[in-house]
Amino acid sequence: MRDLNLARSADDRERFPVVIGDAGARDPVVTLTSLTKRYGDLVAVDELSFSLRPGTVTGFFGANGAGKTTTLRLLLGLAEPTSGEALVFGHRYRELDDPARRVGAVLESSDFHPGRSGRDHLRTLALAAEIPSTRVEEVLALVELAAAAHRRVQAYSLGMRQRLGLAGALLGNPQLLVLDEPANGLDPAGVHWLRRFLRDFAAQGRTVLVSSHMLAEAAQTVDDVVIIDHGRHVASGRLHELTGGERTLEDVYLGLTGGAA
Repeated sequence: MRDLNLARSADDRERFPVVIGDAGARDPVVTLTSLTKRYGDLVAVDELSFSLRPGTVTGFFGANGAGKTTTLRLLLGLAEPTSGEALVFGHRYRELDDPARRVGAVLESSDFHPGRSGRDHLRTLALAAEIPSTRVEEVLALVELAAAAHRRVQAYSLGMRQRLGLAGALLGNPQLLVLDEPANGLDPAGVHWLRRFLRDFAAQGRTVLVSSHMLAEAAQTVDDVVIIDHGRHVASGRLHELTGGERTLEDVYLGLTGGAA
């Protein structure tokens, strides 16, 4: 695992892994308060509230259509809530100064110009965000895509596009990653790599919010869990507290929602 350029002491490692709702913990990185989104008669997100604190990986789970992607879009300012609010570092995303250096996000793995190389795609993003071009080579190395960086994106596998999307999210060296199904298309080695990457990212005091359908894999990755059903909060907290050390995350999820992730 390559260094993410954040030094961290042993004392920090003991202090940072604070989770949803911990008393005396540092200010939340993400705070959702009664977040609601309606499309006519359809309620996509319904009075959703939770918060994330630094140094954790939080798994965001729900069935297809449960409101996960809509919630992430609201958090990132890509859609406006009907009511309630979603704050990142205490502000709406659109109010952040230099957001690319605070938040990295991947919601789509197909948002690429197919005729550009992976390297040129990242150079375009870096230019738009006023990030030094030298950072492009650093993130290509971080996601282990340097050897294929010269190839056109149209020739990339889905897994390679997932890595390229993650590289783009990392350009600003952010403190928060928001990822929607990042393991989709990865082979077993890629999934193992992603798990180690996210754990290392959080171990350096940064924060990850990741939606996933891969419950067994997520259970090896996340510290905390947020489960929604039909846009409403069902459960949240430490993974080991929700499972009780006896049940699997899948057991807990199915018991709460009665459906597949």
